Amino acid sequence: MIFPEELARMIDHTNVKPDATLKDIEKLCMEAIDYGFSSACVTPSNTALASRFLKQSDVGVCVVVGFPFGTPKSETKTFETIMAIEEGARDIDMVMNIGAMKSGLTDLVANDIASVVDAAEDTPVKVIIETALLTDSEKVAACEISKESGAKFVKTSTGVGYPGANAYDVELMRRTVGKEMGVKASGGIRDLETAVEMIDAGASKIGTSTGVGIMEEILKEG
Repeated sequence: MIFPEELARMIDHTNVKPDATLKDIEKLCMEAIDYGFSSACVTPSNTALASRFLKQSDVGVCVVVGFPFGTPKSETKTFETIMAIEEGARDIDMVMNIGAMKSGLTDLVANDIASVVDAAEDTPVKVIIETALLTDSEKVAACEISKESGAKFVKTSTGVGYPGANAYDVELMRRTVGKEMGVKASGGIRDLETAVEMIDAGASKIGTSTGVGIMEEILKEG
């Protein structure tokens, strides 16, 4: 059994749509405050805006880096990270260099992640590995590299253009990283049943754009 307050603190309430307006980000942040979510997750261009809306609250600002494909150079991801933290980010969700991972260029992948971790300093970094594009062995390797490179979480998906989280991948990721590292399930989590399924599989954080609906479900049950 999971309590509403416990679930709320596991949710990164998300709007990373390219057409998100100022009013959309304000709504996201006000909902995050009202329901006590862990963070509002936004794109780099909306970091300062979200920080302004959330400055009097306990809700953090989570910012995506190298989003959505992970293809920018490490220097670009590093710059995005530094700027995001200067503008108030309390979490960084970076997209791994997926092509490098699939090419077996593990040193490049490790250096890419480590560069963001170093730039973030004490700010937690979550590495989005985009599970839908990886084989099981690549998922395991991506999780191991992320852990060795100092990331605090591994995350299933961007939720952009590919299938999102599933319980099988979350369980595999949790088994790989152990208990000391976080696993964030993201992409396609639109209801309470799916959120609980991900948590039961080992997720310690949920990324979703439908956090309000999920919370309304659990509050109604209570």
